[in-house]
Amino acid sequence: MINTITLGAGCFWCVEAVFMSIPGVEAVEVGYCNGGVQDPTYEMVCTGNTGHAEVAKITYNSDIISLEQILNHFFKTHDPTTLNKQGADAGTQYRSAIFYNSNNQKEVALQVIEKWEKSNYYDNPIVTEVTQIDNYSKAEDYHQNYYQNNKSAPYCMFVIKPKLDKIGE
Repeated sequence: MINTITLGAGCFWCVEAVFMSIPGVEAVEVGYCNGGVQDPTYEMVCTGNTGHAEVAKITYNSDIISLEQILNHFFKTHDPTTLNKQGADAGTQYRSAIFYNSNNQKEVALQVIEKWEKSNYYDNPIVTEVTQIDNYSKAEDYHQNYYQNNKSAPYCMFVIKPKLDKIGE
């Protein structure tokens, strides 16, 4: 069965690259959601004034990979304990967030967070937002498949590549 979940974990280029490499993920589209402006531009979102998060909409085959497995990759490849910050990227648009489509997805997300909290994997509490998705819009074309199209760019080599390396751990 084909499902979608939308995740924010800092820069959407990183989230996209991570999930494009996972078996069972059918497609990844980067965009913006849960802000107060219809169809914002990247420049608008970067101001931090629209309320949007940079996100990746993950389309996955639940016969191959479960939502719990998707979320475990999510927690393994970013720091969900920093509020509105991932690495050098700071602002509400970079918040750690799970934007669910159904109450079932919400419940799974909360259970996975509880499991990660109990594991003591992180030194600090998880601050990941769990909110119903609203006002989603696709990002500009030049943001789509960013890592695949720019692997030799310094950001890709020094920020995205280490996240991809964590998937194999």
